[in-house]
Amino acid sequence: MQKQSFKDSYMTWTILIVLFVVFLIETALGGSQNSAVLIKMGAMSNYAVVAGGQWWRLFTAQFLHMGIMHIVSNAVMIYYLGIYMEQILGHWRFLLVYLLSGIGGNLLSLALGSDQAISAGASTALFGLMGAMTAIGLHNRDNPVIVYLGKQAFWLALINIGLDLFDTNIDIQGHIGGFIAGCLLAIILGDRSMQKYSAKSRFVAGGILLVYLVATVRMGMVIRF
Repeated sequence: MQKQSFKDSYMTWTILIVLFVVFLIETALGGSQNSAVLIKMGAMSNYAVVAGGQWWRLFTAQFLHMGIMHIVSNAVMIYYLGIYMEQILGHWRFLLVYLLSGIGGNLLSLALGSDQAISAGASTALFGLMGAMTAIGLHNRDNPVIVYLGKQAFWLALINIGLDLFDTNIDIQGHIGGFIAGCLLAIILGDRSMQKYSAKSRFVAGGILLVYLVATVRMGMVIRF
């Protein structure tokens, strides 16, 4: 069995460290489940984004968590996906997919989610990793290990989205949006071995991503009271 070293997955470890540091700050400021603290630190609030022009919340919300179980469950999944995906994608592609998927997920939440809700969590980015691994698995069909990991990521995302339907406190739009964004980004960026989809596939994925961005922003600009 091959050993994992810090240098193989240093972006994954950096992400986890940042998440827990932010969680400690939340706790010190009054609690990670305190709405005022969450809003102050950048949680998603559709009204604040649109009416207040605070578009940076699309980025910052993915670093906040509500309660210890929330951050622990996300951190475990990020670790297990990250230690192999970072090697497949490459450090900087991995980070780019992770962060942009988080924004992509929050955009769908802005477009279709409740305008009265406050949401936060790394799960938008986490689902982006699942989407990216699904796309990579579909492209590398001559590699049984990559195909297996892609299938596992797809079914893991599908099962979790299915479970989301039975929990009204879960931001299912953010999860679906993160998965879509991650899948498209993986097609556009390729992986570490420079295995890329065809130019046509990448162009189509880029077009779909652009349409997704414009559509979610336009829909999100309408606040429903």
